[in-house]
Amino acid sequence: MFLTRAKPLLPRGLYGRAALILILPVVLLQLFVSVSFVQRHYEGVTEQMTRSILYDLGLVTEELAAAPSLAAAQLRAGELGRALQIAIALPVADAPAEDWRQPWDLSARVVTEMAGAALPGFTAISFQDKRRVRLWLSTERGEMRVTFRRTRVSASNPHQLLLWTIVFGLLFAMIAYAFLRSQLRPIKRLAAAASAYGKGRVLPYRPGGAVEVHQAGQAFVDMRDRIEAQREARVLMLSGISHDLRTPLTRLHLGLELMSEEEAEPLRRDVRDMERMVAAFLDFARGDSGDVEEEVQPAELLARAAEDAARGGGAVTLGESPALGPARLRPMAIRRALGNLIGNALRHGKEVRLSLEAGEGWLAFVVEDDGPGIPEAQREEAMRPFARLDPARSQSPGDVGGAGVGLGLAIVDDIARSHGGRLVLGTSALGGLRAEMRIAR
Repeated sequence: MFLTRAKPLLPRGLYGRAALILILPVVLLQLFVSVSFVQRHYEGVTEQMTRSILYDLGLVTEELAAAPSLAAAQLRAGELGRALQIAIALPVADAPAEDWRQPWDLSARVVTEMAGAALPGFTAISFQDKRRVRLWLSTERGEMRVTFRRTRVSASNPHQLLLWTIVFGLLFAMIAYAFLRSQLRPIKRLAAAASAYGKGRVLPYRPGGAVEVHQAGQAFVDMRDRIEAQREARVLMLSGISHDLRTPLTRLHLGLELMSEEEAEPLRRDVRDMERMVAAFLDFARGDSGDVEEEVQPAELLARAAEDAARGGGAVTLGESPALGPARLRPMAIRRALGNLIGNALRHGKEVRLSLEAGEGWLAFVVEDDGPGIPEAQREEAMRPFARLDPARSQSPGDVGGAGVGLGLAIVDDIARSHGGRLVLGTSALGGLRAEMRIAR
């Protein structure tokens, strides 16, 4: 229950939590040692030293009470003071109304309690002077003031052990934190490499650190190599298939030129569809490979995509977008994805609107249309490769980016995920489909 309530107050970073795990036990140990040992030790020393000075003061009181006169008492007080190394003044009229000591001066509290219990004529005691103690006693000759060094009743520097405990505790905590940081650094490097790879970037990374961290790092490197090998194999396979298909397609084109127009036109449409399918396979296989990441303005990419659509005869408008700074993107891949989304929107709707949205750590290219949309239950399925939905939005001839094979949205989602994001489908304010390509910044 306590940990649950304290969770919002705990540090969220690895370094902060490691420091807390390291420092908290040290602080608790210091408190335990201080309370259970240091203070008890010094209280015991103070009690022993106070008993000695109280014995001397008892002897002085008895000697002065036995003196026949005040003058004799004063003479005897001087002799005893020199012998016992205390200053005795008799009589005095400066006795305070109450004791004076600092609230945190624990040894002074012990001396005060013991003096009040052992000396019958005890009046007051003052620790206002840090080097001397003044004590007042009521005697038959009048009020007597006794002054002696503070070191007579308490050890010098009573908190020296506590101070050294704190100093060395902090020193050792810093040394331990330095070693701990060297162990945490490989974990931070692994996290940075994994985060960058999730955004489509391959950072140089070499496993290091403790055995367990090294094993985790090596597992990540092996996994990344396997994924890259699979991606290259996919590209090579589909590229090879597409290349091999282009040869018979070229022969078909040549053969169709020898046929009459009436007989050749249906076959030409089939050949064009096959060529679009081959291009879609290549786009899906290529993804954003070969596209160099660079600093670009997202608004400029969106404007270029709108211009490309306008040159193709599409009616596209730019909505209001927030002012955004440059972002590290693969511009060719982003433009390819926007082209797929805009072409799909123009095919199924009459009005298409483009805009940008942004949040903490992300930005989104948004394409909206006024077409029939995609039912919510089928949106996840629509982004899968080769998915075939209702003919209203997916299977018309000339499907941009897919040509009826269901790769258009899959290509966009693949490009978005290579940038550390994803494609999100929803309902547009225009009444049709809202496609939000969200990527990490």
